[in-house]
Amino acid sequence: MEHKYISTDVSIFCKGCGHQLIANNTEKALQKLGLKPKDVIFVTDIGCHGILDKISEVHTFHGLHGRSGALAAGAAMGINNPKKKVIVFIGDGGATIGLQHLVDAAVRNVNMTVIIHNNFLYGMTGGQTSGLTPHGFKTETNPDGKQYQNYDLSSMLSNAGGSHVRRLVGMGDFSEELYQAFKVQGFSSVEVMELCPSYGVKFNTGKKVTDFIESAGMEVKLFPEKIRSPYTQNERNIASSLFNDCKAIPVKYKNSLKKPLKIVLSGSAGEGAQLAAELFAEAAVASGLNITKKGSYPVTVGVGFSTAELILSPKDIQYTGIVTPDIFIITSNDGLNHAKAKLSKMKKGILFIDSSLNPVAVDPGVEVIQYKFRELATPRSAIFLALDVLLKYVRVFPAEAFENVIQNSKIGAKFNMEVLKKAEVPKK
Repeated sequence: MEHKYISTDVSIFCKGCGHQLIANNTEKALQKLGLKPKDVIFVTDIGCHGILDKISEVHTFHGLHGRSGALAAGAAMGINNPKKKVIVFIGDGGATIGLQHLVDAAVRNVNMTVIIHNNFLYGMTGGQTSGLTPHGFKTETNPDGKQYQNYDLSSMLSNAGGSHVRRLVGMGDFSEELYQAFKVQGFSSVEVMELCPSYGVKFNTGKKVTDFIESAGMEVKLFPEKIRSPYTQNERNIASSLFNDCKAIPVKYKNSLKKPLKIVLSGSAGEGAQLAAELFAEAAVASGLNITKKGSYPVTVGVGFSTAELILSPKDIQYTGIVTPDIFIITSNDGLNHAKAKLSKMKKGILFIDSSLNPVAVDPGVEVIQYKFRELATPRSAIFLALDVLLKYVRVFPAEAFENVIQNSKIGAKFNMEVLKKAEVPKK
């Protein structure tokens, strides 16, 4: 047989693995379907089945573990073409992790076919228990057998509204069953039950795949078909650009910058680092500069560090993020701990650091300025004061630009502007 969709019948899987049988039967089914290879999309994710990508002659998309169902649904809805075929290959581990994606695709009746390689365990990572491991099945993590029942995935997909849902044993020629699934307009799935030759057979000596199917009470069958129209994505009116309603920041001030300047602010979460950086950026634009901002903070948001990276330039900036800063501002111990790696790369430049913090070792080429930011401006305003002092010390653009932006912002009415206006400039 000439192979049009999967390039070889030489096994790329472990000897005796049912994944190869699925690949061979998929080739036969697609040939019967008669689509051109470039009208077919294979979507895979993490798992042994994913190595099918490299021997496929069709379009392929390899995603994160459990996300192939979501990626395929997006592709199918985006293409919205009954003459194209989107096929998901997913293992039982990925099917469990991405269960919500598969159920949602069945509920919507998205035009795609899901082939579940159910060998009852995580085969790629050493034979651990998965959500589809049946009761009593032995794995690396349950050597005495799993103590509770598995998900009945096919029943779930059928109950969710999948047009065509089938469970079969991965033996012999089941290309006709795959063909019947492929030609469905709407959601179809085929759960292929198999044993992993490397782990499933080793841990469950003398057992057949049918033994576990029967003990789990899972029927090998075509579930009741549901004839309904496949999901179609409604066309959306093209929304106007968000920039249309943005007012350009007028240039009111001058700057002295001749080349890019990289500034890193590092403080504690909840102390205004991100807002200070945004207002500073606005002042920079009002001074005729280009600027990028990158924020970094823990997922907890309200605790730990908060760091902002600013690049200022008289010319266009094609990137964001900083490897080695020219100027570092550190206003808290959280900020200092987070700054150490980046700070160690500085060989020159200026470090503004709150005087309450322990001395920090820096390269001799770095100028260190200690200042009572937290004491003079309170912890919540320390980083604002630090940026104001920076502008008065380096004179990139007028400190007045930054002060006016703060005063006209949402915090302006509550902000103690006198602290900034009276700030002493460090002596050089």
